Order: sequence, then structure tokens, then C-alpha cells
Amino acid sequence: MKPENYPQQPSHLWEHFYQITQIPRPSKEEQAVRAYVIDAAERLGHTWQMDSVGNLVVYVAATEGMSDRETVTIQNHLDMVTVKTEDAEHDFSRDPLSLRVADGWLLADRTTLGADNGVGCAAALAVMTDPDVVHPPLELLFTVDEETGLGGALSLDSSMLFGTRMLNLDTEESNELYIGCAGGGGWEFERRWDGVPTPVGHEVWQVCLRGLAGGHSGIQIHEQLGNAIKLLGQFLANVDDVQLVSLDVGVAHNVIPREGSAIFSCPTGARETLLDSLKLLREKALSYLPSDDAALEFELLLSQSEQVISPGATQTVVDLLAVLPHGAQSYSPEQPADLVAVSINLAVVKLTGGKLYLESRYRFFNESESEPLQQSVMALARAFDLEVTPVVGYPGWQPDFDSELLSRAVALHERLFDVTPAIKAIHAGLECGILKSKKPKTDILSFGPTIRGAHSPTERLEIATVPPFWRFLNELLAEL
Repeated sequence: MKPENYPQQPSHLWEHFYQITQIPRPSKEEQAVRAYVIDAAERLGHTWQMDSVGNLVVYVAATEGMSDRETVTIQNHLDMVTVKTEDAEHDFSRDPLSLRVADGWLLADRTTLGADNGVGCAAALAVMTDPDVVHPPLELLFTVDEETGLGGALSLDSSMLFGTRMLNLDTEESNELYIGCAGGGGWEFERRWDGVPTPVGHEVWQVCLRGLAGGHSGIQIHEQLGNAIKLLGQFLANVDDVQLVSLDVGVAHNVIPREGSAIFSCPTGARETLLDSLKLLREKALSYLPSDDAALEFELLLSQSEQVISPGATQTVVDLLAVLPHGAQSYSPEQPADLVAVSINLAVVKLTGGKLYLESRYRFFNESESEPLQQSVMALARAFDLEVTPVVGYPGWQPDFDSELLSRAVALHERLFDVTPAIKAIHAGLECGILKSKKPKTDILSFGPTIRGAHSPTERLEIATVPPFWRFLNELLAEL
């Protein structure tokens, strides 16, 4: 049900966005939202194609007087990141999102909102359904499986596309135009140990970490947000005679880990010592973490387990959590204040039944600059005897400051808003790099309204930035 103060204008965009939020759409489960797009297209008589992995292209004829123009592609992805707070009873494969408006922002109830990239999808659909929009021939490209590694774009059948200019609507800051994005790659690591009986004279405890902000592992990596894996590793390193039972931290490769738990044994009678250690760790962490992480908290609970891993295996895991890198590694000399050149996200750690699984992903603009980081991680993997599964990487999108599409967009933005837009590259894996590699002659530009907290339960869309975003898209299409 729409909140009472749900935004009204632009009407087509907001209605499509609401409908999209009511359709479950985790990565790899985009069938229902794709059916919504196809139904909207067919009701207006538009044709479409779908490739073997589920990417969809809708072909929209030009409006009157525009049929002699070159085709423009509008590109978005259908899936969303599915993250919720621990107390949220929400099934992303089944439940619609519950929306609310607060202080000029649209949010979901303790879950991601999916404005990344749902608002872009809604804008593309609004271009198709709003009869007042003037536009050249269009290809509306809706890709799948973006959030788990850009899988849809990597497998896209590019023969479905004919346009030479592309508008990507998947960036998250108004008054900014993006002309470049990071590439990336990563690894999955595994190692196994046999379980041993929980030592006589040991108690079993569970420590739960909550309250970190989390967020996007690309565009927010420079904010130095807390990583739950690192903090739990710090705690375990200070527990005497600790032996691990399990670890469960992190939800996805592109999300900075915000909560998690560890179950471990240690000598009986350590409760007060453990509580003091957690209190001190929290105080130290809050002395340097950003204010967004101020809700950090730990909970210590008695648990039980008949098996643990050995002291040596436990030390190996704790040491590994300490030495695996996380965060911004270098900055762009052109924009040293906020544009990260190379980064890495220690994203997921699971320990169950003696089987350790870790996931780590890195990003770059110039892949050569990331090679020392890659070498250091591989050296650690060898030193810790880890099985390594490389994750298929994807190319970056190198900025083109001489782009004709960019120059026209800048001039239009200045005319409409009397503001010169910032021209930027983004330290995130937009699909533009992959699409550019498949269609090298395509001139690409990316822009969008303001979104904060993407990939976290605090994800929110600034309502006031949507009408100017819509106006700019409309006017740009009319000029192309």
C-alpha cells in the first residue's frame, strides 16, 4: 500500500516505481518484474526481444517528427540488492516492499529500497508510457543479475542493440554526469578442518555484532565505514584459549559487511572478561568510525556446540581475518579527495562444520594499478593454504572527455538549471564498461537522482531530485 504522502509528480515515473517495489526482484529472480515490463510494452504495441540469460530490449518507435534521428539506448538493470535489518521479517523472494516518506526521502521499512536501479527502470518505462515525452527511436535495455557480478551484461547478446548513444540511469547523485566507471574482479576462498570435541572446562558463547551502516562497497568505500568481519576478528584475537565453532558475516560481494556473529568456546568463567573486551572494542571503534556507524553494538549470549575447530585452526582463521585487506588502496590524482582508484571489499566469511568460506572483491580504473594488490592477496592465499576460485572480472569504462553526448548534456544542464554539472567517474561497476566493450562505438553517459545508503537497509531516494532528473532526461531525449 502506498504511503499517504507518496510522491505524485512526475506521475508516470512514480507510479512505475511503486509497482516495481511491489514485485520481488532479487538477482537471478527477475521473471516477475520482467513480465511487468513486457506487459507494459505490449499494451502499447511495442516489440521486444530477450536473450538466453533474460536480458530484455523493448523497441519504442520515435514520436512524431523524430523518426529520422539516430536510435538512443536507455539502459538499467532489473534486480536489486536484498539486505535487511536483523529484526525485519521480510522475504525478498516473496514480499513487496513497505515504503515510507521521511524528511523528503523515500525509504523502505528496514530493507533496501531498490531505487538502485528501480528508479532508472521506472524512468525508462515512463518515457515509454507518457505521451508527452518527445523522443527519437529508443531501445530500452533491461539487464538482469547486475548486483551479483554484472552477469546479465557480461552475457548480453549485443546483436539486439542498434543504438550508437546510450543513457545509463544507474548513478546516484543529482547535478553530476558520469563518463567512467571502475572495473573489477575477485576471489572465493575455501579451507577445511576436521572438528574436535569442545574441550572440557570450556563454555560456548555467541557474539553478535549489529548497528554498522554497511553500504555500497564501491561508491562508499572511501567513507571508511566499519567492516563487521574486521571487528569480529579483532575481538576473537583477544580471547584467551579461543576455539571457533562458526562464523556468519556478510551478505554479498558488493556490500560492506554490517552485521554478523561468531560462536566460539573459551575457558569457563570468562563472561565478565568477554563483556569488558567487547565494551573496550566498541569504544575504540567509535573513536575513529564515521557517525553513520554510531549504532554499533555487541551482544554476548551463551550457546552450545559439541564440536569446535582446533586451537591451531582457530588461530589461522583469526590471523587470516586480520591480514586480508579491506578498503580504499589508492586514490585518483585527478580527484584525490573522493575518487578511489583501487579498492577491495572483504565481503563475506562463513565457517560451518569446519569449512571456511571467504569472498573478496576488488575494483580499479586501470587494471595494471590493481596488480600489486592482486599479487598480495594471492600470496596470502598461498601462505594460508587456501583453495582459490577466481571470480570472472569485468572491464572498466574509461572516461571520454571529448564525448559529443557529454558536451550536449553539459550545455543542456546549464540551460535548464543554471548549474554546471560535475563531470565524474564512479568507483563502482556500472554495466557501461561491459556494454562499451561489446559495442565500442557507443557514446555513453550516466546520470540519476540522489540515492543514499545503496546496498544497505538505510537506502533512500531524495524525492526533490526526481523531478529535475526527469526533466533533464526528457529534454535530452528531445535534443538527440
